[in-house]
Amino acid sequence: MAGPPVLSPAEVERYARHLVLREIGGPGQQRLKAARMLIVGAGGLGSPAALYLAAAGVGRIGLVDADRVALSNLQRQILFATSDVGAPKVAAGAARLAALNPEITVVAHDVRLDAGNADALVSAYDILLDGTDDYATRFEVNAAGLRHGRPLVSGALGRWTGQVGVFGLEGGPCYRCLVPEIPPDADTCQATGVVGALGGVIGAMMALEAIKLATGIRSGLAGRLLVYDALAAEARTLRLPRDPGCPGCGNARLKGD
Repeated sequence: MAGPPVLSPAEVERYARHLVLREIGGPGQQRLKAARMLIVGAGGLGSPAALYLAAAGVGRIGLVDADRVALSNLQRQILFATSDVGAPKVAAGAARLAALNPEITVVAHDVRLDAGNADALVSAYDILLDGTDDYATRFEVNAAGLRHGRPLVSGALGRWTGQVGVFGLEGGPCYRCLVPEIPPDADTCQATGVVGALGGVIGAMMALEAIKLATGIRSGLAGRLLVYDALAAEARTLRLPRDPGCPGCGNARLKGD
């Protein structure tokens, strides 16, 4: 059985600030190098999350998105430049991540995740990050993650508010414990607007939780949802306990602390 991946001299220098962290160190950085993470949605959340995970040395990052870069994306989707407008998001994103860190592998999945391809995509990775703006896709990611035992870091944005949670851990809730069914009044950022910098805040939080999962650090959001109000500069957490009533995994609805 192969041991943990060896860090090259260049990687030792690149990740020096991680290596001196007691919680990560050499073993944790080796776990990051061995980790495989799938980012579903290369948008306002997936963009900053992907950049931080690439910079952190996650060995294999998959990007799933079927869209092309639009000029209106650039207000918050910092993975892309003006010269990328019209290009496939996953191709432009993969090139940007490779330029940031040539030590990692980036796989571009130029598809929309759905029931037909979810199992093949999810089973090839260890940790899932979902930053999509579509509940049907979120439900498919959640279901595939449950089938394959993959933890899910999920983020969402709207106007001045963002949220992030970690789902699918043993004994914990799944995403549909939070959202059992598609809300009848569900809005998108295109319809309601969103302040661009908020994506950076929540996307970075998503990357942090994924890094903790990969390195064996206990997630502070296991069984909890963090809600951030950017206008008030306030954050609160809500408990999300298990219960047989969830349509996704047999878990419960949201309860406050």
